Parts: sequence; structure tokens; C-alpha cells
Amino acid sequence: MSNNTAFPAASLLGYPRIGRRRELKKAIEGFWANKIDAAELDAAAKEIQLGTARRLAELGLTEAAAIPGTFSYYDQVLDAATHIGAVPARFGELRNDAGQLDINAYFTLARGTVEQQPLEMTKWFDTNYHYLVPEIGPETTFSLTSTRVVEQFEYALANGFETRPYLVGPVTFLLLSKASDDAPAGFNPLSRLEDVLPVYAELLSKLGAAGASWVQIDEPALVADQDVPVAEIQAAVARSLEVLAAAAGRPQILVSTPFGALTELLPTLAAAPIEALHIDAFKGAVPSAEELALLAGKTVVAGVVDGHNIWINDLAESAARLDVLKAAGLNVTVSTSTSTQHVPHDVTEEVQLSEELRSWLAFADQKVGEVVTLAAHLVDPASSEEAIAKATATIASRAAAAGVKRPEVRARLAALTPADFNRSDFAVREAAQDEALHLPPLPTTTIGSFPQTGDIRSARARANKGAITGEEYSQLMKDEIKRVVDLQEELDFDVLVHGEPERNDMVQYFAENLEGFDVTVHGWVQSYGSRCTRPSILWGDVTREKAITVEWAEYAQSLTAKPMKGMLTGPVTILAWSFVRDDQPLRETANQVGLALRDEIADLEAAGIKVIQVDEPALRELLPLRREDQAAYLDWSVNSFRLATAGAVDSTQIHTHLCYSEFGVIIDAIDGLDADVTSIEAARSRMDVVNDLEAHGFGRGVGPGVYDIHSPRVPGQAEVSELLGTAVKHVPARQLWVNPDCGLKTRGYVETEESLRNLVNATKEVRAQLV
Repeated sequence: MSNNTAFPAASLLGYPRIGRRRELKKAIEGFWANKIDAAELDAAAKEIQLGTARRLAELGLTEAAAIPGTFSYYDQVLDAATHIGAVPARFGELRNDAGQLDINAYFTLARGTVEQQPLEMTKWFDTNYHYLVPEIGPETTFSLTSTRVVEQFEYALANGFETRPYLVGPVTFLLLSKASDDAPAGFNPLSRLEDVLPVYAELLSKLGAAGASWVQIDEPALVADQDVPVAEIQAAVARSLEVLAAAAGRPQILVSTPFGALTELLPTLAAAPIEALHIDAFKGAVPSAEELALLAGKTVVAGVVDGHNIWINDLAESAARLDVLKAAGLNVTVSTSTSTQHVPHDVTEEVQLSEELRSWLAFADQKVGEVVTLAAHLVDPASSEEAIAKATATIASRAAAAGVKRPEVRARLAALTPADFNRSDFAVREAAQDEALHLPPLPTTTIGSFPQTGDIRSARARANKGAITGEEYSQLMKDEIKRVVDLQEELDFDVLVHGEPERNDMVQYFAENLEGFDVTVHGWVQSYGSRCTRPSILWGDVTREKAITVEWAEYAQSLTAKPMKGMLTGPVTILAWSFVRDDQPLRETANQVGLALRDEIADLEAAGIKVIQVDEPALRELLPLRREDQAAYLDWSVNSFRLATAGAVDSTQIHTHLCYSEFGVIIDAIDGLDADVTSIEAARSRMDVVNDLEAHGFGRGVGPGVYDIHSPRVPGQAEVSELLGTAVKHVPARQLWVNPDCGLKTRGYVETEESLRNLVNATKEVRAQLV
């Protein structure tokens, strides 16, 4: 080890890395657009890193290694892949003359090339963040191809801040990887552990030589059930920490385990030659007395402050948990349960929210204050008495506040019967829809949104500031809707969308039009890469006072004789992409949203809309990490969707959409939604999902995506035809729809038009081959 500096009494597992005003997003996208060069991007990144360090020091994280070095240009898993040289062979040679993967290679893996798809993307545990999936095979060669984490530490240290470098741990890295295209059937990336560990050890030695006293090895995969046997994971954890602990001159090691309880892996980590272990003491229970005894001699970093949601901490309960740990004779310090990258920066900036609502909330900066308060409690309980009493009183006042509980909403939920969750048999609906819609084989459609241009965003901003009237704004949106409808008519799509120009975000738009929600101005969090969202705040019982989408859908339908989809966001996704109240079961909240959407569907039908899409891209996101908890989740999540849609008449075709899901894991639940048509992400994974669909015998309409919209590349007609050809081999053509992977909001019109033209032409080519 390089030194024996004590672990800080108060720390975070991580902090938002996009910048308080999304400075990183703007710099990265400027670099992609060739508006700034690599040196200017590096300068912007360093300013964000130093700004974070200064802010956290101001808030009380002043000890050495208290500030987490969790900055990333794009994604922490991609960082790990580029550190150890895990580049798929299909990309060719990306290393520069020095043998390193520079920033251009880094973004190539994230965004792809004209010829090659980027790395696949999927959700990061049970968050709304998504990571890039490494591709590992027997052919993958590992070497230290980036020392960016060392350089970031050195820069902070030179400017007066000793941070704590962060690395995704080797076991989590390999468990989250997928087998490469060249790997033999049944290949397990974890089998490459012995080849990965020397590179990690070399990196730790360099961090120690640079002066790091602590390093954070993040192993969240250890709290989730895996397909790999537990004994194999236990052996991998023991071996990895044995090798890393033996690295010459290494920093002291903190292993962090966010997102739940360790259960079977706790004894293995307790026996490992590491100096500190983080446990999620917020979401996971405090370990038993027998388990605590195993941790003697290690620093226990107790994650008692929720890093994942925004409600103030119950300081009294957290203090009690800390007291249990301290009474066991352990050396205890205080931290967050997860990185606070999943919450916004600072609630004090949200001055448009009521003072009452703000008092209930804790964003990243406020969570630092909670951590510091609880760390002081461990030293002197009297020092935290006032803060604990204030938190307790605030939580009680929230429970009694107006709108938190609405009797009429609860009465409607109590009156529901099983019939409210079920439609007619699919065969009956299919016949009614065929009669109503008259669609060709392989019908084409898009997922919903079209590019949100600068003009659209400018019009929305001017309307919000009162610079244009509501009527002027409405006309601008109608002009854009007509443009989108005309384009789809020209491209010859079969089922059209209105493009959603009036929507700032697929969840926020509904939050702004439903009671029980509030929205932020600066509450940005990272979804993936440079993509940021502002999760809404769902704090009370949910009601719909009036129709939300009908005006726009009805206008769009008036422009075409073809079917126009009404577009809604489903209850599970509204919950997953909001900060949801924590004072009642999610089942109740989801059903409240489901009832509001049920009313919206009825109004859309009355306006003549025959196809209605209820998006549930986040169905997989909330899936519990432990299998024993998954059935209960899938029961309420599926039923909330069915509650929303079961009131539709047989001739109304209900669509849903899912993306970034490992569909095989939840194929039964997707089937259980009972949607007439399900569109799903498939292009980036190169149609892997059709094997799951075939094995399951999925019997209703399905549209595996043929156009990856999360990359700027344009898929050629031949590429789309090949993907469709693969789909037709596994799924009956009568069931297949053709569509992009997801909405087109983040794309530009030039690439969108070319891609959609290729999609339609490829469909006609494959359609002509059907007999």
C-alpha cells in the first residue's frame, strides 16, 4: 500500500458529472460537431471536475479521499473497457501510435461508425441510467490502453484536492459484459478474469504512485442475482481482491456495493484483504450480528443516505442504523447508498417549487449535508439532535399535506374489479382491427417522436416566457405536425404519428398535465452519454383534470386518411423516469397513473383515433435485482398497463414500445401486457430478440427495431433488409411490423429522412418476397 490514511468520516459514492448546467453535454456535443477540438474538450472536462471538488469541499467533504473521482466523459463501464483495452475485433485497430485508446477511439465505441454499430446499451441495475455493454471473447486482448483515471487524479491533486479514484470492479465488468460475436456458444466473459486482473493491478500501482491514498472498486453486480452460480462468483471475488491487494504500491481499497444487500457475498468480502467495505444500509438491511462480527478490522462505509431518490433522509432512522453498526465495535463511516449521479445537483435552485415541497427534497448537495450530519452523530450524538428533530417534523408534515392523499382517487382504486384489467381475446380484437385498419403485410410505422429542431425548442421557450401567445405557439406546433405528416405520407408509411413537437419530454409532458406532480427547471440527470433528462417529482395522488393529447392527435388525423397513432407514456415508465413518492407501495401509485391514462384513451377513441400506443420502455428498469422479488413487481407493473388499456374497444389497436431491455428476462411479462402490437429495440443488438420471441411463441404483433436511433449513423437499405430477413425467419410475417428502435427526437432531419426512406424501401423489398 502507498499509505495508511484513514478513510474519511463522511463521503459520497459518486456525484453528478454532467455539470450544474450540463456543461459536459454541451462540450461533448460540440466536439462531435467539430466545433471544438480535443484540447478544448479536455479543458471543459477539467473545469467540471474542479468545480465538483470545490463544491463538495464547501459542503463539508474536506478530508483526503472524501471527494469521489467519478467523472466520466460518457460512461463508467466504457471507461473500464478502454482502460483495459476491451475493444471488439469488429472495430479493427483503434489504438493510437502510443498503443492507447484516445478520446476519438473512446467515442467510436460509444457511437459506432458508418460500417459498425456501437456497443449495445442497457440499463444500469435499477436506475434510469444506461451503460455500454462490453463485448468479450476468447480473442479479446487486454492491456493498459488508457490511464485517464490516473491523469484525472493527478490534475485534481495538483489543484489542491486529493480525490478517490473510481473503477468499475473486474467482477462486475465481466458479469455485465456479453460474449463477442466471435465467441463460441456458451462462452462466459467471467472466464477471462485471470487475464483482466493484471491490467487492473497495473492501474492500481500507477494510482498509488500518483499519490492516491484510496481507490474505490465498484462491484454492484454482487448485490444482484446472476446467471452465474454463486459459488463461481464468490471464487471470482476472492481471487480478484487477492490479486488487486497484492499490487505493488497500491492505494488502500474500498469495495463499494450499491443497490441492495450483499447476502451470500458478504462473508467473501469480509475475508478479502481490503481495507474498507461499503454496504448499502439504506436499501439493504443492516447485517446481522454474526455478519457484523466478520467485518472486524475493516472500515465499514455505511450507505445510509439514499443516493437514488430525492426525498429527505429520515435522519432518526439512519442514526439508529449507524448506532447498531457502532455498537458492534466496528470502525464506521458514513456515505450514500449509491452514487448521487442519479439525482440533480441542488434543490435550492428550484425556486419555482413551493417552499413546502422543497423542504421535502434532498438533491446531491443536500445529501452531502445529510452525510456530514450523520458522520457528526457518530462522534457526538448531541450534535445532530436538532437536525434529526427537524427532519422528523418535516416528514410528518409531508404526510398531512394537501394533495398527498385524495379521497376520490382512493375510492376509485378501491372499486376496481378483475374485469377492469382485461380485454377481449386477442383473436376477437385482431379481426376487429383488421376490419378497421386494412393494413398491408409488414406494416411500417415509427415509434412516436420526430426530430425536435431548434425552431421547436425556441418556440417552446418563447411561449414559456410569454413572448408569443398560446394561439401563436399552437399554430407553430400544428405547422410542424403537418410537416411530419406530409413527410410520412411522402415516404409511404402505413401507420403515422404526429411527431410530438409539443412535448418537451415523454414523461414531463404528462407530469405537467396531471395533478400530483411537479417539475424542475435545473433538475437534470444523465440518462446515457450526453443525453440528460429532468425527472418529474411525483409527490401526491394522481388525477387527470382534462384531456392531454387529444387536440394534437385529432388535428394530425385530420391531415391524413391513414391511421394516426395516439401517443401516451405508460404508468411504469412515468414512475421509472420520475422521482416517485416513497410513502406508499409503487403498485398503488402505478394504478393511479393507469386510471388517468385509461380516461385519456377513452377520449382519444371518442375523437376517432383507432391506434393508440402506450409506451413502456422502462418496464425492465424497475425489475428488482433479486429474483425472489421479481414476480411481485411484474404482477403490479403489468397490471397497471392493463388497467390503463383494458377499457379500449376491440377495434382500437393498442401498441406498446420497449427499449434497452434484456427481453428474454421479461418475455412473459411483455406477453402479459396483452398489447396488440409491441415494438422493441433490436437493431443495436442485431436482432438477438427474435430468438426469444420464437422460443416463447409470442403470438401478437411485434416490431423488432431495424434502425438504431441512438447513433448518428444511417442504416443502408441492404442492412435493414438483412435485419428484416432475420426477423422473418423467426417470427411469422403476419405478426411483424417494421419500425425504428425508438423515437427520433434526438436525431436530425437529414439523417432521419434518409434512414426512414431506407426502412420503407427495404420493407417493400422484403414484402415482395413474401408468398
